[in-house]
Amino acid sequence: MPAYHPQLALLVKEAPTGDGWLHEAKYDGYRIGARVVGDSVELLSRRDQDWTAAFPKVAIAVRKLGFESALIDGEVAVLEPSGKTSFQLLQNAFESGVASNAIYFVFDLLWLNGEDFSKLPLEERKARLAEIIGTGQSGLIRYASHVIGDGKAVHRRACSMGLEGIVSKRRDGIYRWAKRDPSWQKVKCVLRQEFVIGGFTDPEGSREGIGALLVGYYDERRELVYSGKVGTGFTRSLALELRARLNKLQQMDCPFINRPPEWVRWGTHWVRPELVGEVQFTEWTNDGTLRHPSFQGLRADKKASEVRQERPRSN
Repeated sequence: MPAYHPQLALLVKEAPTGDGWLHEAKYDGYRIGARVVGDSVELLSRRDQDWTAAFPKVAIAVRKLGFESALIDGEVAVLEPSGKTSFQLLQNAFESGVASNAIYFVFDLLWLNGEDFSKLPLEERKARLAEIIGTGQSGLIRYASHVIGDGKAVHRRACSMGLEGIVSKRRDGIYRWAKRDPSWQKVKCVLRQEFVIGGFTDPEGSREGIGALLVGYYDERRELVYSGKVGTGFTRSLALELRARLNKLQQMDCPFINRPPEWVRWGTHWVRPELVGEVQFTEWTNDGTLRHPSFQGLRADKKASEVRQERPRSN
């Protein structure tokens, strides 16, 4: 059985059209692969790290499926009362170290009982997965349903429902391990991506912990580019937790290649660029910074060195 190095989706401006594509909801959680060998179940992050202890109920539910051996691909998320997945709720669940209310949305079957399924067409892989777990939308393990064709209409519908976006996949595509491949394309309803935290400011007034985070991404020269100051989206507990972690990473030198001009007035503290946060924003400004950014939570599944600027490509 191969190691879990998942295929990734390419960010594009518009969903592809035609009946050669199927479209799934974009879940707002952590990408997780479930590896089963006998009675042993491992839940693996996209970096092939063992996260089983963080989702114990999901691991038990996978074990109950009764596989001899299997590798399943999916996303672990937490649901809002409205039924939408929420990255912030998942982060809140992680505060205790265990996300007991997590649900596993599964969308691919890559290995089953000694047989490699990754070279089969996606639609065939999903059909076999649906046979095994069913297509019901209750319980801890849920099948990621899809719609065939008319990607633009599916995307409009997803946005009207308040979803993060959709992922469009070639129905006949094989699984391309560890690649960001055009056979999987994602279209977002809101702009969101990961950023590296390179500094922070002190809180003002009644606020506690931090005032704002200074964030950026690595360019093609492997230099950290400053992208903006994020001062909203923090709960009190998250702000205090971030301050405690960032205090341990403080350094004298600015990690950004383009230090923000107002850093002295802000009373900036520089930190080693090790933590990665998810940020939602409305657009990129002409000077390359974020407009109306809001912090969504830390990403424990991403390396800082891997964070790049995400710009949607034309199809």
